[in-house]
Amino acid sequence: MFNDLREDIRVVFDRDPAARTFFEVLTTYPGLHAILWHRLSHGLWRAGFKWLARWSSQLARWLTGIEIHPGAVVGRRVFIDHGMGVVVGETAVVGDDCTLYHGVTLGGTSWNKGKRHPTLEAGVIVGAGAKILGPITLGAGAKIGSNAVVVKDVPAGATAVGIPARILDTEQDRAREAAAKKLGFSAYAVSSDMNDPVVKAIHGLVDHSAMTDRRIEWIVAELKRMGGDAEDEKKDGKTDDRFDPAYLNKIVD
Repeated sequence: MFNDLREDIRVVFDRDPAARTFFEVLTTYPGLHAILWHRLSHGLWRAGFKWLARWSSQLARWLTGIEIHPGAVVGRRVFIDHGMGVVVGETAVVGDDCTLYHGVTLGGTSWNKGKRHPTLEAGVIVGAGAKILGPITLGAGAKIGSNAVVVKDVPAGATAVGIPARILDTEQDRAREAAAKKLGFSAYAVSSDMNDPVVKAIHGLVDHSAMTDRRIEWIVAELKRMGGDAEDEKKDGKTDDRFDPAYLNKIVD
């Protein structure tokens, strides 16, 4: 039990740069509290104490703002960040190393008994406000963008955004995702389908960065072909990053 607790707390430090001390995480992180309480509720549920399990999970909901049905299966090293408004249904399965942000719903689309909630395989990340609905499967390492509504299976390693969610599989999408990673943030939580000028501005910056990178690579290749000595990207072990994050922050404020 204590080994599991230490593992859960280490996960918080790995995925939340705001975490500072062991005591702070143990006493102030509702996502951690909800996971620990769910283990108790789930144990009662499996032992046949259904009402007691539901009462326990209801108490956890009052205290944390996170509702996890005691019948749901939650794996190891699951991290619920912020957590307020998270709902996990009875037949949902959350695999090891998954991350859920606030406002996430793992819900059902049927009133029939049986499997009616999603299955998240290992390492899935679900952005804030996303709704995963029905007995679908999100493959290992899949990423779901903020406010996406997912009603179909998502392949392993894929990124899904939008309403209804679509898989990012075009050349432009892949270039945008790669460029976003270079800039130090992930674009999977931002959909180009969203009618938001800030979102469009961010996409424009990412697309421009990707296009600039391609041009620089072409120029360097041409210089080398003509016998020129292009400077290496790295000097003294440090990357020469000419992108100005302050300018980006000013635009999207």
